[in-house]
Amino acid sequence: MTSYNVALNFEDGVTRVIQCEDDEKVTDAAFRQKINLPMDCRDGVCGTCKCFAEKGTYELEFYMDESMSDEEAEAGFVLTCQMIPESDCVLRVPTSSAACKTAPEAVEGEVLAVETLSETSFSLKLKLAKPLGFLPGQYVNVTVPGTGQHRSYSFSSAPGSDEATFLIRNLPGGVMSSYLGERAKPGDQVTLTGPMGAFYLRPIERNQLWLAGGTGLAPFLSMLEQLAELGADQPIKLYYAVTRAADLVELDRVNALAEKIGNVTVVTVLAAEDEAHDRKGFVTDHLSAEDLCGGDCDVYLCGPPPMVDAVRSHFDILGVAPVSFHYEKFNPTETSAEAA
Repeated sequence: MTSYNVALNFEDGVTRVIQCEDDEKVTDAAFRQKINLPMDCRDGVCGTCKCFAEKGTYELEFYMDESMSDEEAEAGFVLTCQMIPESDCVLRVPTSSAACKTAPEAVEGEVLAVETLSETSFSLKLKLAKPLGFLPGQYVNVTVPGTGQHRSYSFSSAPGSDEATFLIRNLPGGVMSSYLGERAKPGDQVTLTGPMGAFYLRPIERNQLWLAGGTGLAPFLSMLEQLAELGADQPIKLYYAVTRAADLVELDRVNALAEKIGNVTVVTVLAAEDEAHDRKGFVTDHLSAEDLCGGDCDVYLCGPPPMVDAVRSHFDILGVAPVSFHYEKFNPTETSAEAA
């Protein structure tokens, strides 16, 4: 029997991925998996279950004009009580996860490997008790063994696997950094809670400009991994900016994925003045109006707050606004990121 993954993105940042069977309506599938999407009628009459479909193909059965107009349907709005997926879908649900009597999913994980990639970064690989559904670019809370605390990290691996990887910044004295650098060992148990976050890859319909600062490369690795399997028709330009050449971790992996996808251009930028490199300084020293394709592009940015603020100001200076701009700021205290 055919089934499809439907990602429900709630307005509080929580995402739950449900499985919808062939010819099953989304509301019925959600209820079957103990998620109470808003609903008053089940008949396409009240409009209570109206959501926005960001991705996927589907069939809409009966609905009344009072519940949803034809113009709204053409724009991508759906009534989940009348929506039958015909592919994997992403829905934006205009209410909180708590209101739908659900919460971020918790999945147990086992440490498989920790690798020190540079003085500034670690790679963490986990074996999950079961695959954790997420959208490439999203993050989870990961418990730090022996501390009773957790930290938030973006996946650097593709969705749908029972193994997960993370690219983690080494912050001296940080709770997770101290664990990874001093006492982590294979077999350690952690808990992943999520996924969460509004920073995730939308359908690629135009030129893409991706900007990664340091370990902000992680979500882009997840995106590239998915596109290496699904393909991408539009060109993608990825700027990868770090301080020193040693910080250009996972570059071989990035280049291999870019070659497999076929239309990805990778540009590296180094900030350190005492190292030789083709492009020195900051990303904004090299970003031009041409990179923004006259505004006909989607921009994704993941990096420290000064980078995000500088890029936003740079767009104003260039006088070009992209069709969409999605960003996530690192929090220097290893806690949650700010996404938009």
